[in-house]
Amino acid sequence: MAVSFKMSVVLSFFVGLTVLGFASSAQFHKLFQPGWANDHFVYEGELLKLKLDNYSGAGFASKSKYLFGKVSMQIKLVEGDSAGTVTAYYMSSDGPYHNEFDFEFLGNTTGEPYLVQTNVYVNGVGNREQRMSLWFDPTKDFHSYSILWNQRQVVFLVDDTPIRVHTNMEHKGIPFPKDQAMSVYSSIWNADDWATQGGLVKTDWSHAPFVASYKGFEIDACECPVSVTVDEIAKKCSSTGEKRFWWDEPTMSELSLHQSHQLVWVRANHLVYDYCADTARFPVMPVECEHHRH
Repeated sequence: MAVSFKMSVVLSFFVGLTVLGFASSAQFHKLFQPGWANDHFVYEGELLKLKLDNYSGAGFASKSKYLFGKVSMQIKLVEGDSAGTVTAYYMSSDGPYHNEFDFEFLGNTTGEPYLVQTNVYVNGVGNREQRMSLWFDPTKDFHSYSILWNQRQVVFLVDDTPIRVHTNMEHKGIPFPKDQAMSVYSSIWNADDWATQGGLVKTDWSHAPFVASYKGFEIDACECPVSVTVDEIAKKCSSTGEKRFWWDEPTMSELSLHQSHQLVWVRANHLVYDYCADTARFPVMPVECEHHRH
């Protein structure tokens, strides 16, 4: 069974098959737990705030691991002069050959736009960074940031608008992350050696504490007990003739036409760095870049 902390099981029927979608929307403590620096957590009703000062940042992790589905949370980023700070939100498995999907929000000086860096690690190998500006000020209000993951694609979404797609191209001999369950993490930390203008702008601690705010934690995914094997996890979280998960439906195997148009618009207007186009860093184009449509 997929995770359901509110026990709200959404059932629908599709060509005679039961399509399973297990919605979970809960307060922080139902899904997550502090990972470090508990004294840098502030709870205000359904809001969670993480603080960064010159003593420590803070971070949290999900109580469970998941394989396939969708993870979302609403975040309001650090206001004002956030140069040198990084607010990270990501999924990751364990070990040296781990898989990982990253959102990293790179702070900037007052008046300069935040940049969002995404990255994908497969079997311990990353170096797939893309950086984008946003079409709104992410420090003024909460916005939804989501990761959709199934056996065909990984989609990064901002307010349900796709900003990046990592497609399964195993048929081209390119590995795809599909067999390691992942935890969900978020943290705020000091990275002034690289985060803002390549490390030229340092964190101004006179503006501390730097605060990132969270709410609207949602996980609609297949929960994976720690005790089960990789083969058991794959069997548990994959659709069969008698059960179908919503993320395995044909409509979820690729973007819709509207979503494809959204992605093209985002990349045309907001993409500021793509590793696929960095010939100085990669004189030989990475194999997946040769085949990706976006």
